[in-house]
Amino acid sequence: MNLTRNKTFGILAFTLCLTQLYGQDLDALLKQEEGKETEYATATFKGTRLLNGQSIEAPGKGVLQVMFSHRFGTLEDPLYTFFGMTQASIRFGFDYGISNKLSVGIGRSSGLGGTTPPPTYDFSAKYRLLTQSSGAVNMPVSVAVFGSTAINTVHWPADGIERSTADRFTYTGQVLVARKFSEGFSLQLMPTYIHRNLTDAADQSNNLFAIGFGGRIKLSKRTTFNFEYYLNRANSLGAGYYDPVAIGFDIETGGHVFQIMLTNSTGLIEPQFIGQTNTNFWDGAKGIRLGFNFSRVFTVKEYKK
Repeated sequence: MNLTRNKTFGILAFTLCLTQLYGQDLDALLKQEEGKETEYATATFKGTRLLNGQSIEAPGKGVLQVMFSHRFGTLEDPLYTFFGMTQASIRFGFDYGISNKLSVGIGRSSGLGGTTPPPTYDFSAKYRLLTQSSGAVNMPVSVAVFGSTAINTVHWPADGIERSTADRFTYTGQVLVARKFSEGFSLQLMPTYIHRNLTDAADQSNNLFAIGFGGRIKLSKRTTFNFEYYLNRANSLGAGYYDPVAIGFDIETGGHVFQIMLTNSTGLIEPQFIGQTNTNFWDGAKGIRLGFNFSRVFTVKEYKK
């Protein structure tokens, strides 16, 4: 009886000791967690464009970004066309940070190349929903949404058929999901939906669904290698159109970011390079074009931290 009672007291004493020790450890962990700060990932990419498409980045609050973009003709006869520069598509755009999460933009592009391409105006907005972080708040990815409306200003009847004003409009919606795995490596996924009120041909779908993915590899403090590919839903592009591919480099010089790339697209906004790329990157010089983006940021309004 005494032996049983001693065993019971021993078990109780041992349990109380464990409880006390566990309670002390739990208190220490809670205090440690309370002292933690949240560290947010920054500079997942150098610019607001991965290459052709959008990146997770946007101008900060009160910052204006001016971007000038060019896409040239193919490299099939580089000496005669001077690396395709006899044919060019041009876009001039502005993006402004209303807050550190929301930016808006406007741009004018010359279309898809040629002698007198009709200009297209685009209006866009990008909103950061989540920011990758660690510490007190652990968030594995950054997430933003992007939307734009493009208006084609071609003079009707361009093809002998009178069109309505609604036929000029195209709409784009994207979700941008990015993760900075290390200082030298980032990846991004871009599910995309495009609605075109008017298509180029009857075998093209008015609604496009594409999955874009890309990333960057840091080469030096100011230089990265970037890649990007958009996979369209099968049979939605129509005959003679291809998925857009781009590889290139970011070079940062102070407030400037210069991007030079090889791509198969002449388009400079999402409906154009995702839905209207008419050369195949894998055909080599017959399908590949030289292009660049050049951006500069200006602080329009200072804000106290």
